[in-house]
Amino acid sequence: MGVEIKDSRVSDGEFESMRTFVYDYLQASVDNEDDGGRMRWYPWHSAEYRFNHIRNVVDLATTIAAKEGADEDVVRVAALFHDIAKLDADQDVHAEEGARVARKYLETHGDYPASFVDRVCAAIEDHSHQGDLTDLSLEAQCLVEADLLDKVGANGTALMLLRMGYEARTHMDAAEMVERVLERGRNATARVESDAGESIAYERLKRVRWFREWLEDEVPGMDAADLD
Repeated sequence: MGVEIKDSRVSDGEFESMRTFVYDYLQASVDNEDDGGRMRWYPWHSAEYRFNHIRNVVDLATTIAAKEGADEDVVRVAALFHDIAKLDADQDVHAEEGARVARKYLETHGDYPASFVDRVCAAIEDHSHQGDLTDLSLEAQCLVEADLLDKVGANGTALMLLRMGYEARTHMDAAEMVERVLERGRNATARVESDAGESIAYERLKRVRWFREWLEDEVPGMDAADLD
């Protein structure tokens, strides 16, 4: 099924060159905007934040792919390019635009089989899919699950607490904000299909619940009675 691993192998050097290209593209997307970047009004929506999210998704997607028997080369390259157009394209077309950029790069940097390029680009296009993940290829499924799971756990909690500061909230709102991370995590877990993804989701949600309980224990007067 698909191309053999030896036909689509991406060397460490090639992958590092792709990483550099993706970061430079994100940074240029910000620098080329007259207003300092379409999403700069949220401080964490910078090239640095977006690239860190991409790195997290690469790691998660590759881990899931290895355990689920997906093509790891297709998955990690698709994960690397999945949000490359996030800062300079409209949200509803950033997946298609990202696939276009990835295709142009892969077809002009190396001798990758056309079937490999097609599978990478298809996974990128599908990563914004909102329906049943079983409708997608296994590689696209790994990417979507990783994209969902990066917003769960410690990373999602830290970002939500950062948002508290940006919105001038006090620490008394922390439990409420962390509950939002749990709600997002529960919604994400409901979409996950793979055993590997479910295991990651379970561990991350467990840590967030522990952190919320810690807050409730140590912040006097925090009203968390409505939180389950």
